[in-house]
Amino acid sequence: MAALTLEERIAKLQEKQAQLKAQEKALKAKQSAEKRKKDTHRKIVIGGAVESVLGFPLQDEDIQLLITFLHDQEKRGYFFSSALGYSHETDNTGKVIYKKKNP
Repeated sequence: MAALTLEERIAKLQEKQAQLKAQEKALKAKQSAEKRKKDTHRKIVIGGAVESVLGFPLQDEDIQLLITFLHDQEKRGYFFSSALGYSHETDNTGKVIYKKKNP
C-alpha cells in the first residue's frame, strides 16, 4: 500500500474538519432548539400561574396592563421581585441588578 502524499493527507484532514464542523453546527442547533423549548414551556407555565390566581383567562389586551402593573410594583418598591425572593442593587450606570436571596 502506497503512502499518502502530503496533499492527500491534508485533503483527508480538511474533510474530517468539515465533518466535525457540521457535527458541531448540528449539536449547537439542537442545543438552541432545546433552550427555546424550555423557555417557551416556562412562559406557558407562568401564564397559567397568573390565570390560575386570577381565576379567568387573560385577553390579549390585558397583557400590556399586566406588564404595566408589574413595572409599577417594581418602581414603587421592588414588591414583585422581593416576593419572588430576589434582592436588588443598582450598578454605576443606574441599571438594577437582581440576585436570588439565599434560602
